[in-house]
Parts: sequence; structure tokens; C-alpha cells
Amino acid sequence: MTASTTQTSLWRRVRGPIAAVTAAGFLGMAVLAPMTTPSASADEEFAAQYPQLFQEFVPNENPSDDFILPAIEGEEVPKPKPVAKAPEESKASADSAEAASIESLRYTGGGAPSEWMAAAGIAQSDWGFVDYIATRESGWNPNATNPGSGACGLIQALPCSKVPGNGYDPVDNLTWANGYAVDRYGSWAGAYNFWVANDWW
Repeated sequence: MTASTTQTSLWRRVRGPIAAVTAAGFLGMAVLAPMTTPSASADEEFAAQYPQLFQEFVPNENPSDDFILPAIEGEEVPKPKPVAKAPEESKASADSAEAASIESLRYTGGGAPSEWMAAAGIAQSDWGFVDYIATRESGWNPNATNPGSGACGLIQALPCSKVPGNGYDPVDNLTWANGYAVDRYGSWAGAYNFWVANDWW
């Protein structure tokens, strides 16, 4: 037996098992491939957990509906403090002036909370904390106004004038709130913990 015959004979003995293993590998891939599905991305999982953050804002048709104290199921919302009564005539003119002023500032644009938070520079890792607070403060209505205190916007800035720009603009309001949360509580997580303990922040 020559060297080349030996190599050929050896190749035939080895080739059979190699071919079988290779075929089994391809068969295994073909069988397993349809059974495995790609996992949902982190963004999809986040959107599934917080669907309200991706819903487009629709302004109220009746601006008087924006004077709200949002109610969260199972929670008591603090009532506004009573305001000293003014004489009827001056009170009516003051209410009219206030309503006209708010009407000129109302947010009529579109967008969703996720877009507003991104534009305000709030990290997505903090969006859950912001959602908790904004849901309880305004129900995510940029035009929400507390009838007792006059606090305004998504995060209910008090006074409304402390927000650079327009307190009813969701991005302006959230930009201000982001600085407030970090300066006062160290982070949105700190602000959230304070809100949970005190029902305000």
C-alpha cells in the first residue's frame, strides 16, 4: 500500500464521521432557528411598561377643564387651601383677567410625554420617576392649573412664573423640573421617594 493509498483510505474513514457531524449541525440549526425569536429591545419593553408616555397629547376642548386636581385611583388628593373672598365685582374681573392670561399661555402643540422628557434632557432611566410625579401633579396635562394655588403645568410649578419660558409649555416645565429635582433632592429617584413619603414635592 502506497502513501497516497493510505491517505485516501484514511480520508474515507475520517470523512464519513465529519460529514455526519456537519450534517447534524446544519440540521440542528435548521430545527432551532424557527423556534428562537429575537427578544424585544429595551425600548419596546419600556414602552410596554409605560404606554402612557407614548400617547399623543390632545388639548381639552373646554379650557375650564384644565383647572383640575388630578385624582389617582385609590389615593386622596389634597384639597386646595381656601382663598379669602374678594368683593364680587373685583373677584369677577380678577377671574376674567386670570382666565384670559392663562388662555394666552395654554399649550396647543402636540407631542407625547416621552418626546417632552427627551427634549428636556431627562434621562430615560428617570422617566418612571417623572411619570409617577407628573401623573399625580397634572395627569400629564400641560395646561393643568391648580384652582387654589395657581400652580401650573405638568409638574405644577408654584408660582408658574418661576419656569423660564412658559410654565404651560411641557418642555419648559420639565426642563425646570429636572433642575429642581436634581438641585433639591439630588436626583429624580430622590424626588420620587420624597413624593411617595409626603404626597408632594
